[in-house]
Amino acid sequence: MIDITNPPTLTDVAARLPAVWEAGLRATRLLRASWSPDRGTPVYTEAGTYTTRGWTEWTQGFQFGNALYLYEVTGDTEMLAYGRSATVDQMAHHLTHIGVHDHGFNNVSTYGNLLRMMAEGTIPHDPWEAEFYRLALKVTGAVQAARWTPIAPTGGFVHTFNGPHSLFSDTIRSMRALSLSHQLGHVLMGEQDRRISLLQRLVAHADATARYNVYFGTGRDRYDIRGRTVHESIFNTNNGVYRCPSTQQGYTPFSTWTRGLAWIAAGYPEQLEWLRTRSPAEFEEISNASASADAIPGTTGSAATGRDAVEAAWLRTACAVADFYIEQTPTDGIPYWDTGAPGLIHLGDYLSRPAEPYNAHEPVDSSAAAITAQGLWRLAAYLEAEADRLAHMELDLDGEGPQRHTAAAIARRAERYRAATLVAANTLFGEPYISTGDTHEGILLHSVYHQPNGWDYVAPGQKVPNGESCMWGDYHLLELAVMLHREAEGRAAQRFFDIDAAGGSAAAPNGASS
Repeated sequence: MIDITNPPTLTDVAARLPAVWEAGLRATRLLRASWSPDRGTPVYTEAGTYTTRGWTEWTQGFQFGNALYLYEVTGDTEMLAYGRSATVDQMAHHLTHIGVHDHGFNNVSTYGNLLRMMAEGTIPHDPWEAEFYRLALKVTGAVQAARWTPIAPTGGFVHTFNGPHSLFSDTIRSMRALSLSHQLGHVLMGEQDRRISLLQRLVAHADATARYNVYFGTGRDRYDIRGRTVHESIFNTNNGVYRCPSTQQGYTPFSTWTRGLAWIAAGYPEQLEWLRTRSPAEFEEISNASASADAIPGTTGSAATGRDAVEAAWLRTACAVADFYIEQTPTDGIPYWDTGAPGLIHLGDYLSRPAEPYNAHEPVDSSAAAITAQGLWRLAAYLEAEADRLAHMELDLDGEGPQRHTAAAIARRAERYRAATLVAANTLFGEPYISTGDTHEGILLHSVYHQPNGWDYVAPGQKVPNGESCMWGDYHLLELAVMLHREAEGRAAQRFFDIDAAGGSAAAPNGASS
């Protein structure tokens, strides 16, 4: 369990940030110099050098997003020029890629960050450049929403590259693309000019993810532990009926692959932040829209779609996953790659001491820690800011069912998540997790990609993968560092949807159906 009895302060953690920026600049320059676009997309390192893996090109936005974050905190104009030009030259095909569920990863990390930085005044405002980014974000959200599987009794989800039967936990993080596209007044156009609400599909996808990929301790199966997650859920596409849990990168469907959990832990809090910027009327519109528009013929029923109901459902999910992570992670905030990994039995009481990346039995996954930590931080900030209002709602924050929670109790929960973030960040921002080698192309060490397939590099003399980096680990480490840096400086929080000051329309679309 993460030890939050005496967590470091934000000042303590911020003192480690210069080493993060140094590692980030070094690694980004090395990768830029060595990587040719004709090699595809860098995914993870082998012996400190980035290589690719032809599964899907879901990591290129992180490659260029790293440079943008480094410019944001260091002012290094080389990083801005690189991130901006690479976005224009190399990211366009990701906008119209109809075969993946990764639009939020690739396009919000690039076009989205550039528009946000322009809105915040980090880069100069240019009307046509801003319009270019807005158009890109409108397109990516609609294209992502078109990859749709309807399920019974109603609703649906954005399906994965595996096919229309497959719902990944990862994809909740791509809902940012739908959020921004909707925020910019866009809809998905269907047959006979049907206007399809991106908000409706976002809410339906989040409902399906929580319903099928997250466990709440309600006796769903023998392994139903509150906050546990499964990587993938499988559906019968003939009738939209749920069939079973599954996994691609975890040990089993009945254990928790910690990076799969991490996407959910980060995804719901950022959507909660966005939710509070939208009007209740927008949710009334999707509630009143035809519930059968995306449903399987002959079925009835729907998930609650009013704003308060959506908020309650997302809070229930975010808190359950956050609590599970804190309880099932070693004291320093770094998890092993899967909570049910078979070699953990050889590590004894591994939850009562810091993670051991150089052990001989199971790898840790620092990327899961970097992703989850920012989710915990956002959730803590949300609960703290909204405690007085939330105290008047019936909420399930602790697995005991909907009930009133005092503002003080909500604030204590927020403080717990905040403390866990600081513990994990303090670990991540120092050795042995931050890369210090002059030739290593990664920033965050000790991440893993696909343990079951054996894709990760195992160094001579080691038994498990360690000492290597991945694009999503590097990116989310920097994103976490930027968040904490802004907090330490007393600046406004970094939020993916703070783009409106860059100008242009931000009106919600009218007349869209579900």
